Amino acid sequence: MIAENNFLGRGWSFPPTFNQVAAPAGIEMTAGLADIERSLHILLTTQPGERLMIPDFGCDMQDSMFEPISTALQTRVKDRVETAILLYEPRIDPIDVTVEESPEQQGLLLITVNYVVRSTNTRYNFVYPFYTNEGTEIRNPTDALSQ
Repeated sequence: MIAENNFLGRGWSFPPTFNQVAAPAGIEMTAGLADIERSLHILLTTQPGERLMIPDFGCDMQDSMFEPISTALQTRVKDRVETAILLYEPRIDPIDVTVEESPEQQGLLLITVNYVVRSTNTRYNFVYPFYTNEGTEIRNPTDALSQ
């Protein structure tokens, strides 16, 4: 397991966390598969232009907020996720990216990335929830009348 973590990398936890007791130099680190998953999460939540040294880094999904969920939106999000992973996460080979509307929660897209870690040839998946609506506690006006 230690050898696998060395292949997969090690980096700062995000958001940066400092703990002088548990971590050397006081900085908490993530390693192995957790580091890859954390990197995917950072990649999908970063808007291009947020990082000064790498202005193209990120996945431009914020302009999709408040859009009605449609096949066109799902295709656009899928394309952006695939492109961002291919450009900025060299430790994995994406097998498949799916974007599906959540059956349980209105305004939620579930982005599933099935991938293989290149150094270990091990298959994993990562699910990222993307909320297209800010407030999802929408109540039907007729419900209030019946109470």
